[in-house]
Amino acid sequence: MDDLLRLDAVAQAQAVKDGQVSARELAEAAIAAIEAHDGELNSVIHRRFDRALAEIGSIPDDAPFRGVPILLKDLGWRQAGEPYTAGSNVRDGVEPGVDGYGVVRLRQAGFVLLGRTNTPEFGSTITTEPVAFGATRNPYDPAYSAGGSSGGSAAAVAAGMVSLATASDGGGSIRIPASMCGLVGLKPTRGRVSLGPALGEGWSGFSCPGFVSRSVRDTAAALDVVSGLRPGDPYGAPALPGPLAAEVGADPGRLRIGFVTTHPRGGVPEVADVTEAVTRTAALLEALGHDVTPGGPEALAEPDFPRHFGDIVSNNLAAQIVSLGELRGKPVELDELEPRNAAMVSAARAHSAADHILATQWMDGFRRRMAAWWSSGHDLLLMPSLGVAPFPLGWIPPTDLSIAFGRTAHAVAYTSQINATGQPAISLPLHRNEAGLPVGVQLVAAIGREDLLVRVAAQIEQATPFEHAAMR
Repeated sequence: MDDLLRLDAVAQAQAVKDGQVSARELAEAAIAAIEAHDGELNSVIHRRFDRALAEIGSIPDDAPFRGVPILLKDLGWRQAGEPYTAGSNVRDGVEPGVDGYGVVRLRQAGFVLLGRTNTPEFGSTITTEPVAFGATRNPYDPAYSAGGSSGGSAAAVAAGMVSLATASDGGGSIRIPASMCGLVGLKPTRGRVSLGPALGEGWSGFSCPGFVSRSVRDTAAALDVVSGLRPGDPYGAPALPGPLAAEVGADPGRLRIGFVTTHPRGGVPEVADVTEAVTRTAALLEALGHDVTPGGPEALAEPDFPRHFGDIVSNNLAAQIVSLGELRGKPVELDELEPRNAAMVSAARAHSAADHILATQWMDGFRRRMAAWWSSGHDLLLMPSLGVAPFPLGWIPPTDLSIAFGRTAHAVAYTSQINATGQPAISLPLHRNEAGLPVGVQLVAAIGREDLLVRVAAQIEQATPFEHAAMR
């Protein structure tokens, strides 16, 4: 059964279909792996094993992922009747009344939902060390962070407990854990996956649901399952030419690709491992026949971006805290929150409604200035997935907020802009540092071009198969 757990989700589904293993046996193998390995890693904070096994009998035989086990991030991805904490004790056990649209589609596709994964409180940082549930450890080195905010999902997949898990990305929260844990992580185009029925958008459109996985084809096939506009959604992504799964192995043609190793805004320290990862990938892409040259959008250098991005995120968090107080029937006090979130909410309360609108309007202009680079004939931008070296647990201090916010700003220096623009981006596990820790790189495409990302990522994966040494 260990060999089956090492397969990706597409191969596991085929093994069930071919009768090599039953859906129940596959789910039980994943459960055994969680029970054997998660005690050290602390990635799965809610387990619903008995209920999951009982649900297998109702999965249609023709469901494309019948019997494939999956874990849900405990932020977004709401599941009716199951605990939903968003990494915090503040929710006081309030449970969703209905499944999120993405969860509905996962069920319809035949996935077996085994439980929920750890996340920082309200997903507001890039390491998974919530006070409520404790730190999630990196399978490559338990002294290191698995990243955030999808760190629990990434650690579980990297450790081989499941082949893929749900995630979300509001400032790098798919791509950063994918980089830290040696996985594939694609942030889709804004509106590709519905956040309903609970939300229309997350963080003023910055946040997008997605997955972390061990293969490009798993990421593509899983996004096919959950993508699509739902009634009442505030916007949708441009239609794709066909299923993303069909793009795996398709010829991307000769592409014009720019790459960035040093942040043009300045103030972001250059990291040798990160620079090497991008430089090697640029050389690989050139060897694959693409036109690869240094440079990227001029808008990346704009100094006002971090302030506007941070204000919008803080304003959204403050609104979330008000809504949560109404839901539980008593206001949330600042001293109930972790210091980082208390500071963000406090800062947001000093902003006016006009301040928020002006910040979002600035982002409208930024999005257009960024898009101009792709409109000028470029196909892809290659950048680091994480602006700092792989970091140990505790590197983002919980109480020294000056250090915490500064280090976080460096970490998301190459990812948060892509949340603001709504473009798709994929992190790929193409490098290891001397300590054996993964260092990812990301490719960014124009709005709606996940198909191009999947084609190129699959081309890279075929040329340089991904290694997953952390699997246990």
